[in-house]
Amino acid sequence: MSETNTRLLVVDDEPIVGKRLKQVFGKIGFVIETYTDSAAALAAMTEKPFDIVVTDLKMEGIDGIEVLKRVRAMNPETRVIIITGYASPDTAELADREGVFAFLAKPFRLDELKQVIYRAMETGGPEA
Repeated sequence: MSETNTRLLVVDDEPIVGKRLKQVFGKIGFVIETYTDSAAALAAMTEKPFDIVVTDLKMEGIDGIEVLKRVRAMNPETRVIIITGYASPDTAELADREGVFAFLAKPFRLDELKQVIYRAMETGGPEA
């Protein structure tokens, strides 16, 4: 896999998720930051843009749908992928309406997430 300078932000209140994704995507050349607190993640986004955001749906405080809305408001080019253990047609539909790039049910396979992330990179904005 070739080097990439794609900036990836992971927001999940389970530290193991961020840790695992950081290992996997860091190894293949992504610039990756992980947060267990969505407010801190959003603060980081105001300081520097991210190409792709992977966020959990159910979190304390600011949930994944709200993260999605705020990311889209800050940078419409950023692709947002929601991961959740609580997938339902209603939440998937709401995420879709808000402009989510993809919706993955936990537990997902890392290969599945990789494919979605590569697809997000390919369908990027004018810079891609």
